Amino acid sequence: MKRVAQTFTGLLSCGQRFRTQQIDIQMNASNSAEAPQAGEGEAADENEARGNWTGQFDFLLSCIGYAVGLGNVWRFPYLCYKNGGGAFLIPYLIMLGVAALPLFYMEVAFGQFGNLGPVTIWKACPLLKGTGWAMVSISALVSIYYNVIIAWALFYLFASFNSKVPWADCNNYWNDFHCRDLSVNTTNATHNVPGNLRAGFNPNPEACSQDLKTNCTQYQTPSEQYFERVMLGYTSLNGAIKKMSDPIGPPQWHVTLCLLLAWIIIYACLLKGVKTSGKVVYFTATFPYLVLVILLIRGATLEGAKEGIIFYLKPDFSLLLTSEIWSAAAVQIFYSLGVAFGCLTTMSSYNKFRNNCYKDALIVAGINSGTSIFAGFAIFSVIGFMAHKTGLPVAEVTKSGPGLAFVAYPEGLAAMPVAPLWSVLFFIMILTLGVDSQFAMVETVLTACMDEWPWLQENFTKQAIFKSVVCLVMFLLGIPMCCPGGIYYFSMLNDYCAYYNLFVVALVEMLGISYLYGIKNFLNDIQMMLGFRPGPYWIACWFGITPALILFIAIFSLVKYQSPSYNSEPFTIWGEAMCWLMMVGSVLFIPCCGIYEVWRRGGLTAALKETPDWGPPVEAFWLESDKYREKLKQMNTPAKDGVTAGVENQVASTVDPYVTG
Repeated sequence: MKRVAQTFTGLLSCGQRFRTQQIDIQMNASNSAEAPQAGEGEAADENEARGNWTGQFDFLLSCIGYAVGLGNVWRFPYLCYKNGGGAFLIPYLIMLGVAALPLFYMEVAFGQFGNLGPVTIWKACPLLKGTGWAMVSISALVSIYYNVIIAWALFYLFASFNSKVPWADCNNYWNDFHCRDLSVNTTNATHNVPGNLRAGFNPNPEACSQDLKTNCTQYQTPSEQYFERVMLGYTSLNGAIKKMSDPIGPPQWHVTLCLLLAWIIIYACLLKGVKTSGKVVYFTATFPYLVLVILLIRGATLEGAKEGIIFYLKPDFSLLLTSEIWSAAAVQIFYSLGVAFGCLTTMSSYNKFRNNCYKDALIVAGINSGTSIFAGFAIFSVIGFMAHKTGLPVAEVTKSGPGLAFVAYPEGLAAMPVAPLWSVLFFIMILTLGVDSQFAMVETVLTACMDEWPWLQENFTKQAIFKSVVCLVMFLLGIPMCCPGGIYYFSMLNDYCAYYNLFVVALVEMLGISYLYGIKNFLNDIQMMLGFRPGPYWIACWFGITPALILFIAIFSLVKYQSPSYNSEPFTIWGEAMCWLMMVGSVLFIPCCGIYEVWRRGGLTAALKETPDWGPPVEAFWLESDKYREKLKQMNTPAKDGVTAGVENQVASTVDPYVTG
């Protein structure tokens, strides 16, 4: 009987060893068969719950559309001529290589590896979860005012469908004797002032200047009066200018309706997530280049275009010895690539695990910088034409920001033959440039919430309701900027909701990944995805060079701080306080959430340690790494926190035997 028992026990042992060998073979097969390689299975989603980009170029075009935004058209050319022309390109490209690009690459690699939004991605280091919420809050604030710009573009686009653009001259009901159209080379007999003036008595017809500031008239162009009096309502028809201390006034109905339309467009494109927006960007990311080429060809044929382009690129290398030009270059490329907003992490989180995000980062950075330089030629060729037409120096015609897109450039377009056609093309370009960036920022807010609270994405109906609520709330928060005094609120958000706080968030993010999560872990993760480790250059940037430069930018910007104002009208005390509240408020997420995570997890050590379920989106990939294979051994059951249903099914069939065996 004892011998029978020993024989039976031996058979069980052999069976167990055979079972173990079967499991090993099964895991090796899953490693090679179930983990899609690059270029395979493009139509299938690896992450079934969250989904992936459908096409090969969806992510790349989305990143290009996000990074190439309004700042490339209305800010870079202005900064270039102001900071030494062609000489500005030297610090700009250097700052691209050592400040913005390393952070860009880090964010897309981090998001792709974890396949999670900017908040949940901090399973890698729960102590820094507040960094994600800080990013989301900044993106939400920017989204509120950014769609107002899109609403303005829609309003101007609709106004351009006419036989003559309405800002072409001073012969309109909203113009007064301050209006002067210098594109008409005549001398008004009544006022004896060059230019075509709006009729009306003017006791002081001489134009104000630096030398003459009293008993003179501060003239405006027709496009300037159209922007301030018709579109904004900032200046009333009798010439009264809104101050920040004045009542904000009722919403301008035409701008409010355009804002509503803008949010409907955003909602429709994001309703089905990246499956929809990933296709929309095939048009919105490429069409601006077509318009820029058309405008450059047309602008180059205009009189004065040469002078405008020379003014844009004429180098002044002496400015390279000043700190201002280096700071301006760093800030511009930092904002232009859109790092630290959480958008890059969000978009890359929908990538497949084997996507070559390194190549994508280099392509996007190169196209972004090239577009900025190219756009300068298209813009300044028309600005040079406008300067030639009016007889003014190029510097006096040039503006930055909304003033370039909605005042200076439309003025130049109005002086061209067939002005409505060029105006329609220009504002469609502004619209598509803005919509791409808006997609990314709103998607960042949506993804962060749905990753944190998965019940929001249980089915299409819940997703649709949640997205509609978010868009509705942001629309309502944008209505004050549609009021006559709303330009102050717009200026407040435009200048300060993503300023010093963005530098702090970027610094914490980079130091957190490099030092708390660990540069070694991060490098191993990238090798696991791409098959190669980043070289010494990237390690040096992540470990010290880039954080030091970000700190320099933040300190220099703080030293150069000036009280906020709009059109030389200073903000009220409470207005300036609101600016600081926005900046400090978003940063406070970092320490507050950090303290909460320490309390929730029972200590600092636990809050610094990555969660058990942190890893690639598909657990079949875990078997490729000793670190993650060991984590699987330590887990008795598949982790439920953040693991998708598709992963759970896969775990049940391939991982459970290995873990329990």
